Formats: sequence, structure tokens, C-alpha cells
Amino acid sequence: MIAYFDCFSGISGDMILGALVDAGVSVKRLQKELSSLQVKGYKLEVKKVKRAGFRATKVDVVIKKSKYRTERSGDVRKWKDIKGIIDRSSLSGEIKQKGRSIFKRLFEAEASVHGGRYDRVHLHELGAIDCIVDIFGALICLDILGVSSVHSSPVNVGSGIVRTDHGLLPVPAPATVELLKGKPVYSSDIKHELTTPTGAALISSIASGFGSIPFMKISETGIGAGSTNFKSQPNVLRVFIGHKLASTCDRNNGVTVIETNIDDMNPQIYEHVMDNLFKAGAIDVFLTQVIMKKGRPGIKLTVLCGDDKKEMLADIILKETTSIGLRYYGADRKILKREIKSINTRYGKVRFKIAQLNEKHRRASIEYEDCRKISRKFNIPLVEVMKTLGI
Repeated sequence: MIAYFDCFSGISGDMILGALVDAGVSVKRLQKELSSLQVKGYKLEVKKVKRAGFRATKVDVVIKKSKYRTERSGDVRKWKDIKGIIDRSSLSGEIKQKGRSIFKRLFEAEASVHGGRYDRVHLHELGAIDCIVDIFGALICLDILGVSSVHSSPVNVGSGIVRTDHGLLPVPAPATVELLKGKPVYSSDIKHELTTPTGAALISSIASGFGSIPFMKISETGIGAGSTNFKSQPNVLRVFIGHKLASTCDRNNGVTVIETNIDDMNPQIYEHVMDNLFKAGAIDVFLTQVIMKKGRPGIKLTVLCGDDKKEMLADIILKETTSIGLRYYGADRKILKREIKSINTRYGKVRFKIAQLNEKHRRASIEYEDCRKISRKFNIPLVEVMKTLGI
């Protein structure tokens, strides 16, 4: 299943929750899953509302009047506190990993804007409890719906001025700008903060591509309401849930490209690094020889991945190599429809990759690893195996 978020009126944590609940997620099941976080002092308030005449679902995280008011005011706004809550939860490992990555990006955005280290700053504009519930609620809802891939439209950030703990700031807020770097955004003439830091952190972390609606068969739709009811347009977030349809040529297949130049590392290490990157979900990893400053020979390490894998793969590069910095950016891809078929040969079943542009234009190539296995099993030179199989 895939999900497509239509952010024509921006995106926020409560809008995402509203849209996914409206698409069919049971509120009782959501609350049960959220209880795994062992965060108390709040309740989910779900209601049907209208925005400029359109029906939508509004989900609010309501903080109870208790000692947790103090917690919302700042006691658990540091990285170590949030990370502790996540690590102690009984949520699945995948959801915890995604949540940690999103929150780390939020703290890094705050550190970039206000200065200091990400593990020492506070989330100034965000209440701890409602931020945790919004982010993990969204991840849980997507998991319940069976969504494995998320796509998004370009994001409307709004315009005007927003009031913050640091006074009046222009829209989009500085943290929102940091979180949406490299993503397609625009500003409508509505004088309002349409995209919040929480919404920006979520969509920029989980969406694998930004653009028009992918080639899909829609099975469910959901409409989540924003807090303000504009007269000029419905302040809602739409989500489309369905199955991606096969296309002979996929033109809307975005990837994130991660690059770094290295000139001071033992080349034997590259194989180890590449293996780790592939195991962590990289689409492709390759090395390019380059000439760096002062004529020094170097290697450019390039990784292609979905945007949701970017932070994890970047961490692997920085830990496993001598690189002290890297760059990443989004790129569009145009790829042929591909499938793997097993064909009986004199050596047994061998896999072939078949790429197809249309009914008349297709080509097949044998899987190299299958050739290697045949070579070892029958003690035949690899070159002879490939020649016999028509390569």
C-alpha cells in the first residue's frame, strides 16, 4: 500500500492524524498502540468539522489539567528525555527507529536556528506530549493501514508572521525551513502558518518523493482538518491510500543522492562500507575517482536511497569512513518496468532481470550472482558460464 499526502493547505501533526483516522484507522486501536509509549497526561479528542464547507476530521491532543502541564512547559523537551521515552516504549523496532530519526531532525533544526548542539537545545515551539503523540500517532496509523511507501505533493508553507517564544517571525518559521531543505515548497497568499515544524519533520522524513499523484488505484481517502477555518479555501490535508500500479516507465520516482569526497582512507574499507549501506536499504552505492584540491587523488562515494533512509545511511557513512561531512539532494529518476524471472537452463534455474519500455522494446540480463554460484558449483570458469548462457 502507498499513501499520497496532498499538502495544498500545508501540513501539521494534527492534520496528519485527522487525515489518517478519517481514512479508516480505529481511534481505539490508535490509543492502544500509543499507550506503548507510557506517556500520560493527555487524551485524544476526535470530532467531525467543516472547513470552508468541506467535511473533515479534527484530532487534537488535549493535555489534562495536572502535573503534566509542567511537563508540557519544558521539562521533557531535551533530546535525552525524548529518546528515553522512545527507547523505553514497547513499540516495534522499526517505528522506534523512525521516531528517533524524526525527533533528532527536529532537535538538529532547532540547534541550527538557535545555535548549540542538538542534544542540548530545547524544542522551543513544541509541547513535548502533543509532539510525541502527533509523530508516533502518524507512524502507528501508517503501520495500521499497511502503508509501505509515502509520497507527497509540494508543500504550501503559507505566509505572514507567526508568534513564537522568540517573538514575531516570518512564515515559514526558521525550524520549518531547515526541515524542508531540499524539498519542493511554495507560499500561497494566505497569511497564516500552514506548515508547522512537526508537519515538516514528518513529511520530509517519511515521504520518498514529492510531486504529482503517483500511478495508483485509490482504495481509501481521508481528510484532516487544520485548526483555522479559512473562508477562501478549505484548510485541510487530504491523504489517498491505495495500491501502486505498474507502469512501463515510471517518471515520478524520486531518490535522495548522498555524496562525500574522501582522500585519506584505506581503500580496503570501501567494500565493508558498501556492504553496510546496501544492508541498510541503499538503492545503489558506487565509487568515482576524482581529483581534489592541491591535485590530490580521491574517491567520491555516492549513495542512492529513499528519503526515509537518508539519515540512517548518512550516519553509517560518517561512522564507517573518514569523511567529516557530506551533502545530499533530491533527484528525479526515469526507470523502466523491471521484473525477475527464473528460467530453466542446463545448470538449473537461473534468474534473469527483464526490463521493458513497451511491448516491442525489452531486454533481459542474467543475474551475475547466479553465474558465480554455477561457476563454483560445477567448477567451470565464470567466463564460460556467461558465454554458454548467452551473455
